[in-house]
Amino acid sequence: MSDIDTIRVALDARSYDICVGAGLLAAAGTRMRDLVRRPPAIVVTDRTVAALHLETVTRSLADSGIDAETIVLEPGEAGKDFAGFEKLTSAILDLRPERGSTLVALGGGVIGDMVGFAAAVILRGIDFVQIPTTLLAQVDSSVGGKTGINTRHGKNLIGAFYQPRLVLADTSVLDTLPRRELLAGYAEVVKYGLLGNAGFFAWLERNGAAVVAGGAAERRRAVTASCRAKAAIVAEDECEADRRALLNLGHTFGHALEVETGFGPELLHGEAVAIGMVMAFDLSVRLGLCPAADAARARRHLAAIGLPTGLDAISGRRFDAAALIDHMRQDKKVRGGRIAFVLVRGIGEAFIAHEVDLAEVEAMLAQAIAA
Repeated sequence: MSDIDTIRVALDARSYDICVGAGLLAAAGTRMRDLVRRPPAIVVTDRTVAALHLETVTRSLADSGIDAETIVLEPGEAGKDFAGFEKLTSAILDLRPERGSTLVALGGGVIGDMVGFAAAVILRGIDFVQIPTTLLAQVDSSVGGKTGINTRHGKNLIGAFYQPRLVLADTSVLDTLPRRELLAGYAEVVKYGLLGNAGFFAWLERNGAAVVAGGAAERRRAVTASCRAKAAIVAEDECEADRRALLNLGHTFGHALEVETGFGPELLHGEAVAIGMVMAFDLSVRLGLCPAADAARARRHLAAIGLPTGLDAISGRRFDAAALIDHMRQDKKVRGGRIAFVLVRGIGEAFIAHEVDLAEVEAMLAQAIAA
């Protein structure tokens, strides 16, 4: 068996490969050699990732005859806004890119989202490659072409669908992640089981601890399975007209929590998604759609791994149900003023609901706040 798994995202002329396995940072130049039309490549990363991985990538590019310029940003979600985006695009334009230039996003979801959006709009579109360095980015944000920035109105409300030319998910870099960041990414892995693959969720119940603890085979399987699931959905519904919205299981609630907490360090995206998935199951039970035992099983696994499952995990915050619902009204899935929720009929059986009584949502949130 090859040391690298390759998943094809089938989008006709915009199709590309996701490569998953150990050692891909050191092989970046070889993998990118035929894609970089006009050197230098422009590698964008953040200060934390630069200290760990930038030299490996730039050396690999140089060994393959690809010159590279680098841009190093400050880390964190707080910089993923208009001001941060202006700083990034100005730095890229200072390097005088051409339409044949290639941007390289080396980092987590923030870097990937911002660099992808920059690639979409600079010179009306240039190539970019995703090299995700967090579990969350490897299984979710680096795949599928969603790019964007946050505003005070909500998360990722300014952006574009713009596909990369290649995704290199080096699973060995996950060893450098703080445990909290790793757990946040694991929430997105669990999402794929909960929304459409009960068998994968059962595998995670048995092997999730090994994924988090550093099992190389388990991590590779978790990342590959997640990417296969997302690639299949993206190929079917690239711009989220229908089925792709299932990938937002837990995100309508989670994004509202992120807005309420100011996108700060007290609540990471994956932590918000974990709480949001529990809320989606609880609402589904409340509406008589899902067995309570399945909701309890989902909550039990998330908690056992070490992820938050309730609002009590966010210390020092007093939440208001009506305020959270108001944040949800800014969700990208709102149609005709109605909030679309991703609900479940059980583990592995998610669906999109457009006619949910907000009084029931408010009652569920009030119960979660009081818990």
